[in-house]
Amino acid sequence: MSVFDVFTLLGGLALFLYGMKVMGDALEKSAGKQLKNILAKLTSNTFNGFLLGLGVTLVIQSSSATTVMVVGFVNAGIMTLHQATGVIMGANLGTSVTAWLLSTAGIQGGGILEFFKPSSFSPLLAFVGILLVMFQKNAKRKDIGLILIGFAVLMTGMGLMSDSVNDLKTSTAFQSVLTRFANPVLGILVGTVFTAIIQSSSASVGILQALSMTGVISYYTAIPIIIGQNIGTCVSAMISSIGAGRNARRAALVHLYFNIAAAFIVGGGFYIVDSFVDFNFPATIDPLGIAIVHTVFKLIALVFLIPASRLLEKLAVLTVPNSKDETETSELLDERLIATPAVAIETSRKVAIDMAKLSVRSLKNSILLLNNYTDKGFEAVKAEEDKVDKYEDTLGTYLVKVSSQELTEADGHELTKLLHIIGDFERISDHAVNVAGTAQEMAEKKVTFSDKAQKEITIMIAAVEEILDASLDAFCNGDMKCAFTVEPLEEVIDYLNAKIKKRHVARLQRGECTIELGFVLNDLLNNLERVADHCSNIAGCVIEMEHDALDLHDYLDKLKSEENSHYTELYNDYKEKYVLPPKDVVNN
Repeated sequence: MSVFDVFTLLGGLALFLYGMKVMGDALEKSAGKQLKNILAKLTSNTFNGFLLGLGVTLVIQSSSATTVMVVGFVNAGIMTLHQATGVIMGANLGTSVTAWLLSTAGIQGGGILEFFKPSSFSPLLAFVGILLVMFQKNAKRKDIGLILIGFAVLMTGMGLMSDSVNDLKTSTAFQSVLTRFANPVLGILVGTVFTAIIQSSSASVGILQALSMTGVISYYTAIPIIIGQNIGTCVSAMISSIGAGRNARRAALVHLYFNIAAAFIVGGGFYIVDSFVDFNFPATIDPLGIAIVHTVFKLIALVFLIPASRLLEKLAVLTVPNSKDETETSELLDERLIATPAVAIETSRKVAIDMAKLSVRSLKNSILLLNNYTDKGFEAVKAEEDKVDKYEDTLGTYLVKVSSQELTEADGHELTKLLHIIGDFERISDHAVNVAGTAQEMAEKKVTFSDKAQKEITIMIAAVEEILDASLDAFCNGDMKCAFTVEPLEEVIDYLNAKIKKRHVARLQRGECTIELGFVLNDLLNNLERVADHCSNIAGCVIEMEHDALDLHDYLDKLKSEENSHYTELYNDYKEKYVLPPKDVVNN
């Protein structure tokens, strides 16, 4: 093998790995929405988890990426260890598709078969792909272009590697080395170490397929290497689990134990049977044969190990046991998921929902203090506000990191809106502390609102609590009906705020209220009115997230126009629902 051949081999390997990365990243990006939908349908059923892992890996063509994602899900508390086990098993089978795609490189013969050889259609795929990338503005079509280019580069690298090792078919030294790999222990070790280094079983299998085209690799050489490749692919998940919670480390170990058990059961079974039965393999293995062995190995392993999934989990728990002195702490947001922006954003949204619920609860608790103040209640509101602040800091930092990734237009839009929404919920918790402070001031000064003012405030509070519930439901459940009710109710709250202040001034002029209470009332009303403003912002963002091209200001302008009968009808309904007592009742 000449120096030129070595350089060609290295160049081919570089193109092969780069093409696989480009294709995998583009597939993952293109499948972002589907990944979020799959995440939302997680189930504790092992078989459904298996299908889920199979489906995700078929789409993104990387079992390593899937298992790293799973470790992140478990660490973030989104997925249980039992759910993760099924997904990991599915991912192991899903990656075998790459071997079948690469097996086309070994097609021999002329005529119509010539068309199915990568060297025939890869240049056309590359040309179509570059046209899509350069001249298409649509993000999905650009992703398709990158997938085609990645596949073409991958196959070009495969061809270079095959050409560079072609002379090895006559090399006695090379054949001597391969003979040693037929030793099961050495073959498994080589496959494990090589795959661990490049951290991709698909790439490792592809390189083995390229070498098989020399026509000197036997089935007995390839089988132990393939078994080792399946163990080596666990390295990515094991590295990913470093520093993670106990369950995340257990998920990575389930992946490792599955592949080690598969090696013992399938590999051991093969060599035991082989000592009694002549399998009558062909003299050498080709790329198609490697794809078949790779897939059969995984299928047999699944038949034996899916029923034993609980045993794998127990073994992982025994390896990473619970500590009596240590409590399980899982990160709300796992940075392992940042590499998959669509999933990271969906995870952020779930955490933001928890933050939103806490913020709304804090505001409602502060309102309760107005009529029943306690120091304990005041401290609880402050504690909730501190927790909401931590949520916002954590989410904001995480989302900024996600924004540094290559995002689709829809994901970028949703990320921006999430940042706005968590800011509004954080401000609502700030207003909760302000309202609690008003209650504290009134308790310390031993002052209360007059019956007239109390009736008006009660109506205002009822309207604010309804707008809080509507905006929360709109965000948490994507309820567009609730989202569209927020703006007209916010306008009614603005009207109530102005009207109550005007009535207070009249009472002040008649000497029915003190200036001191007037300041307290003004602060309370301003905080409640600002809460409604933030609810309006939240609902507007929810509507924008549902309709990517919609501009919030344009939406509000159209919504409030006289031509919008639905808005006018809602506004009038709320105005009738939250009508203040007549002046003759409160003697204003």
